[in-house]
Amino acid sequence: MNNSLVVHRGSQLQADLAQAFPAMAAPPEDRLDLRAIYFALRRQLTVIVVVAAVFVALAALVTTLQTPRYTASARVVLNSLEERTTPRGEGAGALPPDSDQVDTEVEVIRSRELALDVARALELDTNPNFAPGSGAGLRSRLKALVGMGEAEAPSPTREERLDAIAERLQGALAVERIGTTHAFSIAVTETDPRDAQAIANEYATQYSQFYLNQKRASGAQAAGFLSQRLEELRQQALDDMARVQQYRIANNLLSTTGASLSEQEISSYNQEVASARASAAADRAQLATARAQLRRGSAGDDVGEALNSGVVSSLRSKRAEVAGRVAALEAQFGPGYPALQSARSELDMVDAQIASEIKRIISNLEAKVQVSSGRLSSLQGSLGSAKGALASNNRAMVALTDLTRRAEASQELYDSYLAQYKETVASQGTERPDARVISYADLPETQVSPRPLLNLALALVVGLGVGVVIGLVREMLYTGLSTASDVEHKLSLRCLESVPQVGSILPGEDDPVEAIANAPMSGYAEAFRGLRASINHALGDTRNLVLITSALPREGKTTISAGLARVAALTGERAVVVDVDVRQRGATRALSGALPQVGLLEVLRGEATLEEALVLDARRGVCVLPIVGEAHGLEDLLGNGEMGPLLARLGDAFDLVLLDAPPILPITYTRTLATQVDGVVLVARWRATADHAIRAALRLLPEGRVRVAGAVLSQVDLRKQAKFGYGDASFYYEQYRRYYA
Repeated sequence: MNNSLVVHRGSQLQADLAQAFPAMAAPPEDRLDLRAIYFALRRQLTVIVVVAAVFVALAALVTTLQTPRYTASARVVLNSLEERTTPRGEGAGALPPDSDQVDTEVEVIRSRELALDVARALELDTNPNFAPGSGAGLRSRLKALVGMGEAEAPSPTREERLDAIAERLQGALAVERIGTTHAFSIAVTETDPRDAQAIANEYATQYSQFYLNQKRASGAQAAGFLSQRLEELRQQALDDMARVQQYRIANNLLSTTGASLSEQEISSYNQEVASARASAAADRAQLATARAQLRRGSAGDDVGEALNSGVVSSLRSKRAEVAGRVAALEAQFGPGYPALQSARSELDMVDAQIASEIKRIISNLEAKVQVSSGRLSSLQGSLGSAKGALASNNRAMVALTDLTRRAEASQELYDSYLAQYKETVASQGTERPDARVISYADLPETQVSPRPLLNLALALVVGLGVGVVIGLVREMLYTGLSTASDVEHKLSLRCLESVPQVGSILPGEDDPVEAIANAPMSGYAEAFRGLRASINHALGDTRNLVLITSALPREGKTTISAGLARVAALTGERAVVVDVDVRQRGATRALSGALPQVGLLEVLRGEATLEEALVLDARRGVCVLPIVGEAHGLEDLLGNGEMGPLLARLGDAFDLVLLDAPPILPITYTRTLATQVDGVVLVARWRATADHAIRAALRLLPEGRVRVAGAVLSQVDLRKQAKFGYGDASFYYEQYRRYYA
């Protein structure tokens, strides 16, 4: 497997590791690992408990500062059907209230106007429980507790006090619809149970009278308005009618039977003209007939007028008598008979009288025709004059019609207002309330707040919830390394081993290196043997130059180097620890006995041989190439290629060469050394070293020239890891701990 840094920066190495070792593959992302969450919360148990305790303490403080409150509840119901009775006994039923209207009534009860009515009715501005500052809330109490009370304000007016009380009542009021009925529950919460009862009952009373008072006030206001308006409309109607009559008189549009005088006159003239025309026509016909009869040779006695004349009739009778006598005398005596002559003379005289009477009748007919024609002409002239006057009147009727319509509209409006006024006046005193009280509030005996047990229980639940969230956030933000899985997933490196703290497995052992020899069958020694095996697996059995380093100081790399060398020595291998940390010199300081006079620098400078510089720690059975004296110039020696031949000689002489190197981040030459060894082992302190620090160190290593064998978790506390190190091999330590015994 290629562990080159060419691939360690991305996810390719992790994919390769997962392919080679399926157990190292990450669990499917769509699967929620409840055990991992449980152990994460277990790691954050202290934080969760502290947060929950803080919430419980705050809840206890708030509960202590809260004022006891009591709730009283009254009930009202809307009238489903209202009967309005009028003086005539006519009833009109209103439809039952719908759901929207019921919701509207809830807002009416919550209104500021109703709250002010309650405050005024109970005179709450004189109640000491409602004095300014008496209703101080928890916020004000907390301010007063820490000495941050507000400065005294000037004394408010009564209206300002009532406004403040109304606002407080609105906050203390709770209105709920009871199921799907038309009934409401009016609940009021106050510090004094008697105040709560009185306010709830007053709310119910005020609401039941709210619309009734509005109806009465509205009726009185409407009656006053209508009365004033009626007088205005009556005067307007009279003025409009007077203008109509004045216009009639001014334009001669007078009438008696609904029609104007000109129309009546024209009608009369038309009748008279028709009669005169018929009479003139009859007279002319009589005259023409008489003349026609006379022209035909008639003696005139058969003329119509003559027939009707008593004189003509008498003369004709006389002529008939004389004519009879003449005929008799002619038949008896002859023509010369004197009596006959006398009779003929009398007959001629009678004929003359008849002719004279006929002429007079004809003359009368002519005069009658002239009179009837003259009368007809006169009537026609009068009719023409009357028609001219009517045309003038008709032109004046346009304005009269407009004035008349205005007068009629004014009269109709007056009649409408008069009828409405009568109805309004008649309905006063017959109003009924839209709601009624069905139960008044009883005096509350049990306080509704605060509830200590409930508050503490809720605070505990909320505190635990917040603590869990904070714990999970801490876990999500945690950048340390706890398990082998963290190393593999966060760093894309193989986790070679988790080396425990010696005290967590072998209490009483002070020297972690000697503990390997003192307890070779312990889990502690087994961890180093496992690390040695993992390095061999990662680098191959032929690779023996290993650089032990870390990203930051104090990670335990010297202990790891010494422990690996001790394990190798116990198995018969020749192992050497080369101290290349010129500042800390951990491997050198760990040597027992006197230090040599020469060391690594002297060998690199050629001032001493390798054999002179090597020191055998007899107590531990490990060879050490120390650093002695001044270490100036080591970086130059390493950069000049002096280290390569020395490492080659060490590799030939020893089975395992361990370079105890300084941290990568602060020291530059460690990166150069990393290119001259067979493999690099990064040491990370358990739950202390941040993963981003190690990634930063890896990025500083020359790409493609360094082979990273893997990482080691050092100083693992197995007692803690066995409790919440889910996913790591040491998590199961309690299950196999006795196996080492």
